Amino acid sequence: MKKRDKPEILITNDDGIEANGIHVLIELLQPYANLLVVAPDRGQSAMSHAITMNTPLHLKKKKEEEGLEVYTCNGTSVDCIKLAVNELRRGNPPDYIFSGINHGTNSSISIIYSGTMAAALEGSIHGISSVGLSVVDYSPDADFSIAKAYIPKIFDTLQQNGHSAKVCLNINFPKIELAEVKGIKVCRQARSRWVEEYDKRTDPHNREYYWLTGKFHNYEPDATDTDDWALRNNYISIVPVQFDFTAHEKINDLKILEL
Repeated sequence: MKKRDKPEILITNDDGIEANGIHVLIELLQPYANLLVVAPDRGQSAMSHAITMNTPLHLKKKKEEEGLEVYTCNGTSVDCIKLAVNELRRGNPPDYIFSGINHGTNSSISIIYSGTMAAALEGSIHGISSVGLSVVDYSPDADFSIAKAYIPKIFDTLQQNGHSAKVCLNINFPKIELAEVKGIKVCRQARSRWVEEYDKRTDPHNREYYWLTGKFHNYEPDATDTDDWALRNNYISIVPVQFDFTAHEKINDLKILEL
């Protein structure tokens, strides 16, 4: 395995290579590590852990300079991680994976739809310390001031103290002024859901179609140990996330079903 003089970070996102968030992340991390960027060539939001099975995947090198390689892929965020680890860095995986910075929250139940967090979870599956990063701002011109102030500190803490590859971090930054940030809360995912609604319309050919809309509903708005509470109260939220979906506490209860 090739020894590196600096740690290597694999960066991806689900908003596509042209999104402002990924360029901010590259700018923030480049002073501290060698960067390998593999990102979708177009937006792949809400694709969750989807992988491409029926279409050939293509990698296109966009840039190469000292400490930075940039590729685009015509697949999903998870495709990007798989190609980077299994092809571009076969036998010499990156030290960290940072996914984001996503335009829009990935807190609470949103994590199961998120391509950003799916990429981080894929990193954990490969045994790589991984982090997903999002701002609670869906605008293409989202304000990344808080992310810029805290991401270098978070990365330094991870380097100094280590971070288990079995768990990835879901980090969300609130949409407030930097001076209003109260700090960081390590918390749990709020019990919540998106209540879907569909805007039914008719096209010029008199065919019906639908636009997905909806509202976020938190079933425990008063619980103070959740990511939703932290963000609503001016904290950065960090939720440790694992890919093991097993409800371990229920295994013994269900032993009665064994034959």
